[in-house]
Amino acid sequence: MASSNSDNDSRSKVPSSSETEQPQPQVQAIRMPSMEEIRAQEVWNNCAVRSVVSGVMGGGLGFFMGMFLGALDNPLMQDGMTGRQQFIYTAKQMGGRSWSSAKAFAVMGLVFSAVECVVEKARAKHDTTNTVVAGCVTGGTMSARGICFLTVL
Repeated sequence: MASSNSDNDSRSKVPSSSETEQPQPQVQAIRMPSMEEIRAQEVWNNCAVRSVVSGVMGGGLGFFMGMFLGALDNPLMQDGMTGRQQFIYTAKQMGGRSWSSAKAFAVMGLVFSAVECVVEKARAKHDTTNTVVAGCVTGGTMSARGICFLTVL
């Protein structure tokens, strides 16, 4: 009997309105950007600035990737080399690989960002088509080994 009374009590208990209502999120007013924020956005919207920054950042990424991957190269005759010779060989490998990777990633970042920005400005749209076109042009640029500016870099 005692169990049936507790069942009836739990069924008849109606949740209060404060338990069922979820707290409403606060609505905040829209804040207008300051003049400094507007100027910074205008500078960043410049295709030349965006391309140079992407090229520098790509070069930095390529440098560190080259350092890492160059350290993984083992000399072919490591048994016959002293510790000093192995260190010098590894340092040269790291330097050469990091410089090569830095150039490649800098060109990739610069070309991709420049093409994407120019296509976006020309089409006056911000969508995935800009990215696809920029990727195609960048891939073509990187595969064209005979172009002078890539061999000079």
